[in-house]
Amino acid sequence: MKFSKLTTALLSSCLALSIVFSPIASAADTAADTVPASTEMDIIKEVMDYLENYNLTEVEKAALVRAAIDGMVYSLEDPYSQYFDAEESEAFMHQVDLEYVGIGIKLQYTGKELYIEEVLPNSPAEKAGLKRGDTILKINGVKIADLDGDEMTGVAGSKMTLLVQRNGITKSFSVTRNEIASTSVTGTIIGPKIAYVAISGFSASSDEEFTAVLKQMRESGMKSMVLDLRDNPGGYMDAALNIASEFIDKGVMMYTEDNSGVLSPTVITDGSKINVPVVILMNEYSASASEALTGALHDNKLATVVGTTSFGKARIQSLFTLSNGSTLKLTTQKYLTPSKEDFNHIGLTPDIEVQGKTAQLITALQLAGMTTLEASGDNHILNINGAPFAGNVGLIKQGNTIYASSRVLAAMVQGDVSWDAKNKKVIVTNGAGKSAGFAMSTKEAISQNDETYIQLDSFKKKFPTLVWSYNASQNQLKLSIK
Repeated sequence: MKFSKLTTALLSSCLALSIVFSPIASAADTAADTVPASTEMDIIKEVMDYLENYNLTEVEKAALVRAAIDGMVYSLEDPYSQYFDAEESEAFMHQVDLEYVGIGIKLQYTGKELYIEEVLPNSPAEKAGLKRGDTILKINGVKIADLDGDEMTGVAGSKMTLLVQRNGITKSFSVTRNEIASTSVTGTIIGPKIAYVAISGFSASSDEEFTAVLKQMRESGMKSMVLDLRDNPGGYMDAALNIASEFIDKGVMMYTEDNSGVLSPTVITDGSKINVPVVILMNEYSASASEALTGALHDNKLATVVGTTSFGKARIQSLFTLSNGSTLKLTTQKYLTPSKEDFNHIGLTPDIEVQGKTAQLITALQLAGMTTLEASGDNHILNINGAPFAGNVGLIKQGNTIYASSRVLAAMVQGDVSWDAKNKKVIVTNGAGKSAGFAMSTKEAISQNDETYIQLDSFKKKFPTLVWSYNASQNQLKLSIK
C-alpha cells in the first residue's frame, strides 16, 4: 500500500487574518434596538489604523500584520507552529527536502577543534580535494575560535577558502558553493550480508529512495538490517508511513488524535514483510517522523532499538498555503505509538542504551549478526571492516602510550562502561559479565573533553580477546576481537 504523496501538510488554504471571531455580546443584547457590536477583526483593524496614523515612530502595515500573525501563533505556546512569509516558506520547503546551498560536508565540533566527518559524493568539497578527517583551522582567513557567524553559508557560485590540517600538514582549499540536493537514503552491505541503511530525513522522495535501496540490499543477499535514524529530524509523515509498509504487512502504524479528541488508528493492510532481523539506531536528535517509524517497527516486534532516548516530538503539523504565498505551519494532530505511548517531550527509550556514535554502531552490527569486526581510524574518522562510517575510535597518543575510547572498547567486547566515582576508575563489563577497572591514578585511563579513554595494553591484559595495532606513519589504530 502506498499512502498519498499529498501530505497532511498540504491540504487547504485560507486568507491571512481571515479568521472571523464571534461578535462581542452587548450589555443590552436583549433590546430590539441594540447597535451591532464590533467584531474582533474590527478591533484589530482599529488598533492597526491608530498605530499607523498616530504612533511617534514610523511603522509599516506589512510589519504590523506580520507582528499580529506572529503574536497569534506565539500565543498557542506550541514550539512547532510557525508562520513563514513567501521567502521563508520556500527556504523551509528546501530544508525539508534536504536541499541547500553549500559545499557538501558534514562537520563535527569537539569544543576544541572543527573537523570534516563526511564529504558528500560529487560535492564541491570532494571536487576541491577536501577529505573526511581534515581539521579546519580557518574559514575565509578567520580562525575557528574567532568566528561569530555561519561562515559556511552563502549564495550559489560564491567562493570560500578553508585552511585545513591533514596528517600534520597545513593546506588551503578554495571551494565554490553550489546547490546541494542530498540523497536521504543510502545503503551498503557489510559483513555477513548485513544491510546498513541510513535515512537522514524524510523528504518527499524518501519512500521511493528507500524502496530502491531495499531492492538493492535484497538483491545483494541481505540477511539482516541496521536502520540508522540517528540525527534524523523528521519530515513528511507520509514518507515514513510508506517506508513502514515495507516492513509491516498488516498492523497499526500509529494512532492519531485531532482537536475532536478521537483516537484513530493508522492501519497498514497490504504492506510487505521485511522477513529479516532489524536493529534501529536512534539518538537524542531522532525526532518526529523518525520516531514514528521507530515506534511502529518496535511495537510491531520487528526491530530492536539501540542508542539513546529520542527527541520526543509526537505532534504532526499541517501546512496551510495562504493567499499571499506565505505558509502557516500548525500543529493539528498528536500521534501515539501502536502501544498507545504518547512520548511528546519525553522521547522513546531504546531497548539497549549505548552512548557514543561508534559504540552504538558496533553494538547494532553485532546484534545484526556481525561476528568478525575490525574498527579502524583515529580521533576523527572510522572504518568498519574497511567501509567508511561517521564516528571515530577515539585514538589518543601520549608519548609511546596508545589510548582508545572506553565506549568503543566496551562495545568491542559486547559490554558496557561505567564510572566508579569513589575510586576514580573506568569500569568495563563485557558480554559474559566479567568486569575490570582502569584507574585514573595510574593513567590506565584518562579523561578528555568529558570522555574517558583506556590504555590499550592495560585493556588487553584484562580482556585478552582484543587485538590492536597502531600505524605511526598513518596515525591509524586498528581494533578487532579474536
